[in-house]
Amino acid sequence: MRAPSRTATIAAASFALALTLAGCGSADDGGDGLSGPLPGAGASSQEIAMTAWLAGMHDLHPHVLVSYDPVGSGSGREMFLNGATAFAGSDAPMSSEELARGRERCNGGEVVELPLYISPIAVAYNLPGLGAEHLDLEPKTLAAIFNGDITRWDDPAIAATNPDVELPDADIIPVNRSDDSGTTENFTEYLAAAAGDAWPHEPSETWPISGTQSGAQTSGVVTTMEAAEGTIGYLDAAQVPDSFGTVAVGVGQEFVPFSPEAAAAVVDASPPAEGATDLRLTIDLARDTTEAGTYPIVLISYTMACSVYESEQDAENVRALLSYIASEEGQERVADPRVAGSAPISDALRTRVTAAIDQIRAA
Repeated sequence: MRAPSRTATIAAASFALALTLAGCGSADDGGDGLSGPLPGAGASSQEIAMTAWLAGMHDLHPHVLVSYDPVGSGSGREMFLNGATAFAGSDAPMSSEELARGRERCNGGEVVELPLYISPIAVAYNLPGLGAEHLDLEPKTLAAIFNGDITRWDDPAIAATNPDVELPDADIIPVNRSDDSGTTENFTEYLAAAAGDAWPHEPSETWPISGTQSGAQTSGVVTTMEAAEGTIGYLDAAQVPDSFGTVAVGVGQEFVPFSPEAAAAVVDASPPAEGATDLRLTIDLARDTTEAGTYPIVLISYTMACSVYESEQDAENVRALLSYIASEEGQERVADPRVAGSAPISDALRTRVTAAIDQIRAA
């Protein structure tokens, strides 16, 4: 009998946690003054981390009924802006149009965007028996594969950077996200910045090529890739099955596999995004860096909230959740390789995040 996938295990854990939280709903506030529902939704890349953070939040504030639906970044932002959730997760910042809508949703306040989940995006492949932990691929080669210009695993461009690997004479099957996805936007940003003319598309949350193999959300990409050998896809590194191999990408004169340390290095080398404020701590990632030891296919997943909520209960609950996620304990909890293997935020960034959280209030 086949063992359940890691994604299925995570989903089961999330469901069990939701039942646990719901079971506490009729109790008193336990003396900490915090209680009530706190729904969230958004990026599926955060699913593993959110499961861990919700468990930690439950330990501290057992009567705040936090939930998180990993529907994808675009859907999560829309649910938040429509008032269906109190917070959202997104692998891409809000557009100017969304921020304008956010003023109404946030009772005249602003949308708060905090970079609390930093993780590499792995380029993974399903080639059983290859005998190599990583394939070394240049950015232009990756772009040509996902653009459909390189279609065989033993193509000369792949063989040139993997001389000691016996590459199979087999078709390459690229797999992309079928839903609007911040992971897609981050990956296509990298290809557009680092691959030059080999990637003739603009960065987008929507995959720019039709007729491809695809899957909805991270779990759907994994399922599609597991169904056929020769597949290659992009997904949050924490959710790569052990049976897949991963790509070490060309950076300057070296090939760098993903790791929390390499992800943190590229974030540290990146400036604030245009339009960033003391509430919107958005970052302009240096996708085309040549700095040694950096892994440029990085996903910064933002936790989004309002600076002004209609009720004091919502404001207090959101402040408590965000404070826990940003804390050293919260960040270290998901940095554990057995959990999400993310890169903890720096102390300097935590100071800025805390200052933003402190501004969240009731109308």
